[in-house]
Amino acid sequence: MQTITLNTGAKMPVIGLGVFQMDDATIRDVVPAAVDAGYRLIDTASRYYNEKALGQTLAELDVPREELFITTKLWFKDYGQGKTKDALKVSLENLGLEYLDLYLMHQPFSDYYAAWRDMGEAMSEGLVRAIGVSNFYPDRYLDFVTHAGIIPAVNQRETHPYNQQIEMQELMAEYGTVLQAWGPLGQGNTAIREDPILVGIAEAHGVSVAQVIIRWLIQRGATLVAKSTHEERLRANLDVFGFALSEEEMNAIAGVDKKTPNAGFTHQDPRMLQALLRLE
Repeated sequence: MQTITLNTGAKMPVIGLGVFQMDDATIRDVVPAAVDAGYRLIDTASRYYNEKALGQTLAELDVPREELFITTKLWFKDYGQGKTKDALKVSLENLGLEYLDLYLMHQPFSDYYAAWRDMGEAMSEGLVRAIGVSNFYPDRYLDFVTHAGIIPAVNQRETHPYNQQIEMQELMAEYGTVLQAWGPLGQGNTAIREDPILVGIAEAHGVSVAQVIIRWLIQRGATLVAKSTHEERLRANLDVFGFALSEEEMNAIAGVDKKTPNAGFTHQDPRMLQALLRLE
């Protein structure tokens, strides 16, 4: 599996499995199949409520811990001096791990500066190999890197051909933060899968539209976590290193950008905060 070196020196696979909305039974079925297919990066979050199932599944794998790259995320209700380390301890216990490879703040809400200080201390103590953020928009990100001290290794953003995050990635590159795409295949948005530009490129290479999207992200220097529960698709999503997109094809894909997330509102919208609060 191809990797990218983060600003802490940790090597992260460029393609990972996301387990958002997977229940315990699905985790137990899908994760072993994914690891068997070649996945080594598994991405979860405390508020996916499946850390325990993932931990139990990881314990049963015949794969050395050092070959795995495990990410989880800190929920904004757990931000704050002292609270963050307690939440990290719970996640480590749930996952049955002594350390995380990557720990992300889930959203730029609440006292995320205090949370970041705790995350930095956890990294210095060896509990985390790298720390990063998720869903940070350019204004929040720029303010954060200016004042936070430790530069995030990763910013995880909704990124796909209709929401390409080109300017976001360019900004983060100035500071050494890697863009990691969530929802890279459009989260069920059939318009993306049926886009004539993407379909034409896929047909030219004899691959699927999903494979074109994944290859496009990797050639941009981005990384991604994609969810799938089907073994055939899990394997296909990794099979993207046998072809390359031309400059003309990359430019054509850039032309379909609508700068539009699939969600009806964004993390900058007050309605998002209200929705998140209802989850508690």
